[in-house]
Parts: sequence; structure tokens; C-alpha cells
Amino acid sequence: MSTTEVSPARAGTGPAPARRPRTFEQANRRLKWTMLAPALLFVGLMIVFPLVYTVHLSLTDAFGAVNAGKDQVGLRNFTDALGDTRRFWPAARRTLVFTVGAVVLETALGLALAMLMRKPFRGMRWVRTVLIIPLLTTPVAIGILWLLILDPTNGIANHLLAGVGLPRQEFLGSVSQSLPTLMLIDVWQWTPMMTLLLLAGLTTLPEEPEEAARVDGANGWQRFRHVVLPMLGPALATALVLRAVDALKTFDILYATKGAGGGSDFEVETLNVYAYGLTFDYQEYGLAAAVLVLFTLFIIGVVVLLRRRGGRKTA
Repeated sequence: MSTTEVSPARAGTGPAPARRPRTFEQANRRLKWTMLAPALLFVGLMIVFPLVYTVHLSLTDAFGAVNAGKDQVGLRNFTDALGDTRRFWPAARRTLVFTVGAVVLETALGLALAMLMRKPFRGMRWVRTVLIIPLLTTPVAIGILWLLILDPTNGIANHLLAGVGLPRQEFLGSVSQSLPTLMLIDVWQWTPMMTLLLLAGLTTLPEEPEEAARVDGANGWQRFRHVVLPMLGPALATALVLRAVDALKTFDILYATKGAGGGSDFEVETLNVYAYGLTFDYQEYGLAAAVLVLFTLFIIGVVVLLRRRGGRKTA
């Protein structure tokens, strides 16, 4: 008696699924790279090339016309910049003071406003609309607006101070008051962004841990410090990094209010303003490129430091 062998295809419940040909997967992979090529090319031309060219320029003695001949000078521009105690190091100090002062105030005020707006209330939509108005205005326009408000003679700020019996202030016309005044203007403009970022983080937090702390008898401050703030750590760290990098690069509002050199005594000259002056006022392209390279490394160091501190707090 003979037995009939059953093929695997017949033994199953249906026909075996056909495998995709390898040629299809290869074509799909090539298509992905083909579609990504324009974006990668754009990134390479608009980001990578300027960075590489700036580094190359920082190693030359480029001066005067852009197309003038230039020789390689190695690290001389870097040593000249780092040895400049009259302009470079004071500008670096002002950059750090401006960034730390503005970001700390913006974070504190933004977190306070985000906590107040965490629960819905009547008119919340209007409050949010008014809150984002400073973000919709260009920094140059804001600088001109505050120049008019803080004008020592005709500005409304001094009229208000005189109305309550306080002495008039120079504000942006004073060497000692210019940097703190610009820090407060920056706080006025960018606190809404910190508020929105932190408010978005607060809305994603679970309510159960805070409710459990309330049941255990914790007051509002204890719940905020030991429950809400640790959970908000990742969002807070991200907001800090974004705002710190943006504050480090501040240029337009400084130039719009104080002009070239950051004032008559360089009172608000940051590294950005200093590099701009070297480029367009003195045409020292090699030295300006070296300052920008050092500034970029400074920004990268700040970002790494903030990310590490944020990672330790959220670990």
C-alpha cells in the first residue's frame, strides 16, 4: 500500500506568504536616501560649510576686503583674542552675566506664571493671548519701543517715577544701568516663552502623586518642592537649555538700543556685538572668526553643563 506525501503548501491552511524580493527593499532604501538628499544638501551648504569656512578664516590674517589675499597664521588669532583683556574678556563676562541673570529671572517668573495658569480659570484664553504678544514682536522693534519708554527726558517711565516721588533714572543712557535694564527688557520679552514651555510640561504630569501628598498632609509648598518640581525636571531642563542658548546669542536688541560697540564705554558689548564690530567696523575677519569659534565652543560648553546638571537632577 503506497503512501502519498503531502507538500508543505498543501499541509497548511493556505498558500505560503510570498517573500518580498530583496530588490524591492533595496529600491525602497535608495528611494529614502534620494528623498533625503535635498535636505541633507541644504544642511551641508547652509550649516556645515559656514562653520568650516569660519574655522578656516580664523587661522588666517584676513583683513580689509573679503577677497584680499590672506596667509595662514595658525592659532595667532586665538591667542590674540584670549590675551585681549580690554575687549574680549569683559565682553565674555557681560555675555555670561546677561545670560545668567536673564534666564534665572525668566525661569522663576515663568514657573510662577505656569503654576498660576495650571488650573483653568475664567478669562484664561485672554490671558494667554496677551502673554504671547511680546513674542510676536521683533527684537529691534522692542528695542526702539523701550528706547522711547525709557528716554531720560521724555520717556513715560521717568514721568511715572516722578509721579510717585522717585528720582529720575538714566536707564539706557547710563553706563552702569544699561546692562541691567536690557536684562529686564529681555525678561519682559522672553518670560512668556518660558511660561508656555513649563505650562506644557505641567499639563503632562500625573495628578495622583500630588493628590497622595495632599492626603498625607503636605502643604502647597511641600507638594510643589517634593512632588511637582522633581516630575517637571526634564521639561525644566529642556526649557533652560533652549532659553540659555538663545540668550547667549542675543544681538539685535543690544545693537538696536546701544549701537555699535555696545555703547560709548562698551557697557553692553557681548561677544556677539564684539565679533560684529570686528567684522563690519574694523574688517578684521580673521580675528572676528576666531572670536566666533571661541564663542561657539563657549555655547557648547554651557549646553553640556546644563544637560549634565539637568540629568543629575532628574536621575
